[in-house]
Amino acid sequence: MPNILIEACVTSVLSAINAEKGGARRVELCDNLIEGGTTPSRGTIALARKNLSIGLFVMIRPRGGDFCYSDLEFEIMKEDVKAARELGADGVVAGILLPDGKIDAERMAILIDLAGEMGFTCHRAFDMSVDIYNALEDLIGIGVDRILSSGGKNKAPEGKELIRQLIEKANGRILIMPGSGVNEETIVSLRDHTGAKEFHVTGRSLYPGEMIFRNPDVSMGDNITVPEYDQWITDPERINKIVELANS
Repeated sequence: MPNILIEACVTSVLSAINAEKGGARRVELCDNLIEGGTTPSRGTIALARKNLSIGLFVMIRPRGGDFCYSDLEFEIMKEDVKAARELGADGVVAGILLPDGKIDAERMAILIDLAGEMGFTCHRAFDMSVDIYNALEDLIGIGVDRILSSGGKNKAPEGKELIRQLIEKANGRILIMPGSGVNEETIVSLRDHTGAKEFHVTGRSLYPGEMIFRNPDVSMGDNITVPEYDQWITDPERINKIVELANS
């Protein structure tokens, strides 16, 4: 029977708890998923750690947009890695690119050093790099533990052949974890095609908020894509289904 680890991308403590209930063995805790995920608050990290017994990895990303950061933004990232470590996280998730699209190995090595005994995942900044195979070797060279990748495409099912090739090329030197578009419909085919041992999922459902009064004249954001009074929360039943299928 396969021993596939499911990591759930979560944006709240409630979602993290639901992910554990569903059988996820690790969460990637972030904020602002509509922009691909940014660093969560200290309070969120602390309460997630208090309520979880599974692995807790924290996104280190100071803003949305590209992955080429200013000196000030890099200082923020360093402080956030130290905070995640102090709060008991098991790992961090980060990626930095140079203006020419290569991995910023020098800065990433500094973050790895600050992470200490914590695990270190390079997120899908990897997919935005100018040369995937050179990026792979760069990340192996500085000691990154795993790469989250959609195979250079928007969704992992579209990039599954490259993911398979990356796993083959890595040859156990680094773990390749498919993510983006990994769900109940795609997990089995991705597992069988790529041979990956870990997968990154969201497994969310839209839940109604508790507000009874709803002001139709005021919007706090882009309520076309983000419902004003509903919440996307990790669904333990969806996570459980993905875990069962992955290990069937």
